Amino acid sequence: MTSPIYAVGDIHGQLGMLEHALRLIEQDGGPDARIVFLGDYVDRGPDSRGVLDLLIEGQRTGRNWIMVKGNHDRMMARFVQECEIADNRLPITLSWLHPRLGGRETLGSYGVEVVDEDRIFQVNERACAAVPPEHIDFINAQPLYHQEGELLFVHAGIRPGIPLERQAEDDLIWIRHEFLGDPGPHPWLVVHGHTPVDRAEHCGIRINLDAGAGYGRPLATAVFEGRDCWLLTEAGRVRLAPNPW
Repeated sequence: MTSPIYAVGDIHGQLGMLEHALRLIEQDGGPDARIVFLGDYVDRGPDSRGVLDLLIEGQRTGRNWIMVKGNHDRMMARFVQECEIADNRLPITLSWLHPRLGGRETLGSYGVEVVDEDRIFQVNERACAAVPPEHIDFINAQPLYHQEGELLFVHAGIRPGIPLERQAEDDLIWIRHEFLGDPGPHPWLVVHGHTPVDRAEHCGIRINLDAGAGYGRPLATAVFEGRDCWLLTEAGRVRLAPNPW
C-alpha cells in the first residue's frame, strides 16, 4: 500500500488557516503525517511571523515536514538581507511593499509599520532589527522542489523540456504561462501553487493547490496516494478528479 503524503498550498500569512489545515491532516493521517508545504508562507495575510514561527518549530521538533521555497519568501528574505525592493521578475514599479504583493502586511506582523513618507533604507533598517535572523535562515535553507515517487512538489512549476537538475531557481518559483500552457506529459504529476485559482484543480499532468488563501479563500490541503489525490475537508476526503476538458 502506498504511504500517503500530504500537501498544503500557498499560506500567505494565514496562521489560522494553517492551524486548521494541520488539524485536518492529523485527523486523516495522525501526528506523524508526512507533509510538503508548497511555499509562499508570507505576504498578504495578517500573521506571516506566526506562520514562520510554527513551521520553524515543527522543523526543530522533528516533524515530518518538507517546506519548499516560494517567490514571496525569497522577496522577503532579499529585502531584509539586501534591501532589494523589486525582484527581477517584476516590473520595476511593482515593489515588495506594493499593496498587490503584501510586504507591508508581513512587516506589520513583526511590528514594523510602513508609511508612504518612509525611505526604503529606513524601512530596511527597521526590518533588519525586527525580523529574527532564524526566519531568514529558514527561508534561505528551503529546497526549491521535492520529488517523491511519481510526484514532484514545486512552488510555481517547471520549464518544459529542461531536466530537473538544470531547472533555474527563477523558473521554479516564478514560472507561469510556459508551464501552465504546456500539454506535457511530464515525468511526474507536478503539484504546485503560485498561480491562484478559485479552488484547487487537477489538470491531468499537474495539480494547482493555490486556492487563494492570500485573498481570504480557504487554504487548500490535499492527500496523495500515488497519483490519486483527495482534498481534506471537515467531512473527510473529497476526491480531486482531473478536469474533463
